[in-house]
Amino acid sequence: MSTPPEQPSASPYSPPPQNPGGYGTPVPPQHNPYAQEPPAPGQAPGPGQAPGQPVWAPPGTAPGAPAGGGRGGAGKAVLWAVVGAVVASAAWGGAIVLLRKDSSADLRGYKVVSDLCTSSDLSAFGPDYEGSSSHTAYFSKGASLDSMTCSESLSTPPTAADSESAYTYSQLDLHKKTDPAGEFRDTWKGFTQHKDDKYTVTSIPGLGDEAYLIKGDSITTSSSGERYVTVAVRDGWTTYSLNWTQFSDYGDTAATAKLPSVDKVAQWVQTSAKETLAKLKK
Repeated sequence: MSTPPEQPSASPYSPPPQNPGGYGTPVPPQHNPYAQEPPAPGQAPGPGQAPGQPVWAPPGTAPGAPAGGGRGGAGKAVLWAVVGAVVASAAWGGAIVLLRKDSSADLRGYKVVSDLCTSSDLSAFGPDYEGSSSHTAYFSKGASLDSMTCSESLSTPPTAADSESAYTYSQLDLHKKTDPAGEFRDTWKGFTQHKDDKYTVTSIPGLGDEAYLIKGDSITTSSSGERYVTVAVRDGWTTYSLNWTQFSDYGDTAATAKLPSVDKVAQWVQTSAKETLAKLKK
C-alpha cells in the first residue's frame, strides 16, 4: 500500500494540522519496551493495549489486575501473613517448651564440688571419733546426672581397741533429666525386705522433701558383725545419703562394749547430714 502524499498547507504560516494521528505527522522514536518507564497519568494507551486495560503494571501482574495485586493479591498477602504468624508462634512455643524442658531440673541450688569430703561436716561424731584419718573423693558430670562421693576412715580415740574401725560414706547426686522421687523412695524403703540383715526404716520430718533413717545392728558378744546407720535425703531432684558403719571382731566383748549404740550414732548422722547439706547449698 502506497503512502499518500503530504497535503501542502494553505499558507506557510498556517498552524500544523490538528490531527496528530494523520499520516503526515512525524512519529517520535520509540523506546526499548523492556526499559519503558510507566506512562504519566492520563496518557493514552499504547499500541497493543486494549481499551480499559491499565496503562502500566508491575511485571508479573495479570492483565486487567490493579498494580497492587488487587483483591487476590491482598488476600494472598493476608494469607501469608497469617501463615507466617502461625509458624512464628509455633517456633516460639517450641523454644519455650525446650527451655522449660532443659531448665526443669529442681536442684534446689546444689552445685557440683570436686571434693565432697572437704565440704562435709562430721563434727557431730566427736569426741568419740577424732575425725577423718584419710578420705577418698570422686565426682563426675554428665548430661543427665552429676555425682559426688566421699569415703572416710574415722580415727578412734587412743583408748579404743585396735580392732575397731568405723567408716562413713556419703553421696550427692544431681538428677538433671528425671525426677528421682519414686526410685529414691523404693531404694531406701526396700531395706526392710533384706532377709539376712534386719533393718528398720523410719521417716525423718523436716529434712528436705523426704528423708529416711535406716538402722541395722548385727553385732553380738559371740560373733562378728556391724552396726549400720544411714540418713538418706531427697531435696527436689537432688539426693544425698550419709552412711556410718562400725565393725567388730569375733567375741571381743570388751571392744564391743565400747562401741557407740546405733541410736546414739543415728543422732550424729542426722546432725551431720543437716550441716553438710547446708554447706553444699551455699
